[in-house]
Amino acid sequence: MILEVAILDIKPGLAVEFETAFKTALTIIASMPGYSSHELQRCLETTNRYILLVRWQKLEDHIVGFRQSPEYQEWRSLLHHFYEPFPTVEHYEIVC
Repeated sequence: MILEVAILDIKPGLAVEFETAFKTALTIIASMPGYSSHELQRCLETTNRYILLVRWQKLEDHIVGFRQSPEYQEWRSLLHHFYEPFPTVEHYEIVC
């Protein structure tokens, strides 16, 4: 199991629109092979900051299966214009 972690800083004034768009976009990611689950959490200390946690069966499910899919282009058009700056995405695996 792989955990994808992305800290999402949303442009000021667009948080509500982002959350609405994300509800649409989550149906895309949830339909992808290898997807297990996700969480989108809002930061309490930093306005307009979210963390996205997505669990994938294996790394390739995200970086190849999802990111190279036609569905990713729809995800991108729904969400990428909200980010400032563009998020760094990292992947983690359980150690113990």
